[in-house]
Amino acid sequence: MNAKTITGILIIVIFLVVGFFSFSESNIEYTNFQNASSNHKTCQVKGSWVKDKEAKFDANTNEFIFYMKDENNTEMKVVLAGARPNNFEMAESVVAKGKMKDGNFYAKEVLTKCPSKYEGKGEDIQKSGI
Repeated sequence: MNAKTITGILIIVIFLVVGFFSFSESNIEYTNFQNASSNHKTCQVKGSWVKDKEAKFDANTNEFIFYMKDENNTEMKVVLAGARPNNFEMAESVVAKGKMKDGNFYAKEVLTKCPSKYEGKGEDIQKSGI
């Protein structure tokens, strides 16, 4: 084999390895707080904001702190690096992406699902004959 062929094969192998590691890092699974605490990997936890407990933004650390319950009703303190998400107060559900550390869930990102103004009520659909 000549040097050009070996160089080409080497470049292809390097791109494949880098692509594999990039894909494996971006593949984030949904889980609950109990599983998140045992696997120590970045994951997504779906749940709801506990409105009875304090939610505050700490300007000194640039963190938004709130409590949420996952789908198994496990409550956890969530520390989001950054400001409070838009429409947080109106959210039906919350998805926090991050890792468990020191008994808290440290989120890099929090997504909110708000009620849609375009969704009709069940009674309206039944009356229209759909």
